[in-house]
Amino acid sequence: QVQLVESGGGLVQAGGSLRLSCTASGTIFTANFMGWYRQAPGRQRELVATITSGGSTTYADSMKDRFTISGDNAKKTVFLQMNSLKPEDTAVYYCYAVVRRTLLSGLDHYWGQGTQVTVST
Repeated sequence: QVQLVESGGGLVQAGGSLRLSCTASGTIFTANFMGWYRQAPGRQRELVATITSGGSTTYADSMKDRFTISGDNAKKTVFLQMNSLKPEDTAVYYCYAVVRRTLLSGLDHYWGQGTQVTVST
């Protein structure tokens, strides 16, 4: 089994910063792709940022100038540095990973439990 454990959420004032982290544990041969999505109340889950094991990144347009995703392949950990936070960034942030559990297995998808980020005015 694979688990994604997130940390770093919390309450911050507008303009502030937070750093989220997510570590994948369990039987993992490679973590091919990790990322962050978020879901605000009453809204669909949306992409925040992703990173491949090779370091290629993707960002949602509305966040690419304020958020930075990075990863540590050896530790199977992904980070999301969020700066200049706005009240509209308030959401539950979910870690997502696509992993290969063994050399011969296919790719499996996993979600973390989510961490709440609240940005006050």
